[in-house]
Amino acid sequence: MSDNNLAIKTEMLIWARKRAGMGMPALKKQFPKLAKWESGEVQPTLKQLEDFAHVVHIPIGYLFLSKPINEPMPISDFRTLANHIDTHPSPNLLDTLYLCQQRQDWYRDYAHINALPKLDFIGSTTIEKKPAEIAETIRKILRISLEDRQHTSNSDVLRQFIAKVEDLGILVMSSSIVGCNSHRKLDVKEFRGFVLVDDIAPIIFINAADSKAAQIFTLAHELAHLWVGESGVFDIEICHSPKQNIERWCNAVAAEILVPIKSIREEYKQTQPLREQVLRLAYLFKVSTLVVLRRLLDAKFIEEGQFWQIYNEEMKKNKDFEKKNSKGGDFYRTLGTRTGKRFARAVLTSTLEGQTLFRDAFRMLGIKKTVTFYKTAGELEVIK
Repeated sequence: MSDNNLAIKTEMLIWARKRAGMGMPALKKQFPKLAKWESGEVQPTLKQLEDFAHVVHIPIGYLFLSKPINEPMPISDFRTLANHIDTHPSPNLLDTLYLCQQRQDWYRDYAHINALPKLDFIGSTTIEKKPAEIAETIRKILRISLEDRQHTSNSDVLRQFIAKVEDLGILVMSSSIVGCNSHRKLDVKEFRGFVLVDDIAPIIFINAADSKAAQIFTLAHELAHLWVGESGVFDIEICHSPKQNIERWCNAVAAEILVPIKSIREEYKQTQPLREQVLRLAYLFKVSTLVVLRRLLDAKFIEEGQFWQIYNEEMKKNKDFEKKNSKGGDFYRTLGTRTGKRFARAVLTSTLEGQTLFRDAFRMLGIKKTVTFYKTAGELEVIK
C-alpha cells in the first residue's frame, strides 16, 4: 500500500454506497477501482475518498469510523412505502429534514425577538374527534370553498392554498431538490411531505416533484397533523391501509377538507360511466383520481371490490406517467417557493435590520451573491 493510500474499513465504503441508494454500476465510471476498494484489494487515496464522500453525500469523517453510525429519523416515520417494510431514509430526505430544522430554529428565535404570537390551533385536537368536524373548522379558518377551485387551474389552487396557510403563521416550503442542489432530486416514491410541529414556527414541507393535485392533498394532510400536534414524514398512499391510526385520521380530515362527503353526494351522477365520473370529479375538486375513488367508496357509491380494481389501474397509470420537473423558471419565484415566502421575508427583513448576518442569510436562502440578496428582497417586496 502506498503512503498516499488510506486504510479504510471496507464495510464503511459499502455502507456509504448503500446508504446513498447507489449500486456499483452507478459509481463504476467515476470510481473504476471501487470494487477493489470494497474487497480490500486496493485502498483509496485521500483525494479519491474526498470525491467518493462528495458523490454519496456523506461527511468524509464518517468513512474513518470503525463501524456504520445509526441515523434515526429525527421525527416520526409514518411512511407506508407501498405496504413494504420501511427502508432507511435516504441522504436526500435526511438532509432536507435537517435543513428545515435549521430554518425552524432560526425562525423560532426570530418569532420570539419580534414577539410573534403562539398559534393556538397547534395540537388543539385529538384523533378521537370526528374528521368531518375538524375539516369544517379548518375550512372556515382558511376560508376555502369548492367554488374557489372550480374555475382555476391546479397550480393556481395550490398557490392560493399555500398563501392562506402561510397567512395563519405556518411556514410552507416546497421543493423537488435538496436545498438548491439540482443534482439531488427528491423522490416522490420515498416521501410526499413532512411536518415539523411547533407552536410558533411550524413547518410544512411538500415534495414538489409530485403532481399539483397530490401536493394540494399533501398540504391538507399536513394541516391535520398540525391540528393534532404530531410531527412526521409520510408518503400518503391514502388508499392503502395506513399503519398508524394518526395517518388514517389525517387522511380522513384532508379528504373531507377538499372533497366534503356532502359535496361528493351532490355532484355524483348516477347515469355517468364511472371512469368518466372519476375524471370529472377529480377536475372539479382539484384532487387526484385516487382521492375521488376513496370518497366514492366512503359515500357508498361503489363497492370495495370495484374500488380496488379501479384503484390498481389508476396506480399503474400514475406510475407510467412520471411527472417531469419544470426546467427551473424564474430563480426569485422558485426561491420564494422553496423556502416559503413567509420565511424568506423574515430572513431578508432581519438581515436588513442587522439582526442576522448576511453569511447566515445566504446559507438559509441558498444564495451566493449580495446582488441576488437585494434583488430577492425587491421581488418579495421587502424593499421598494
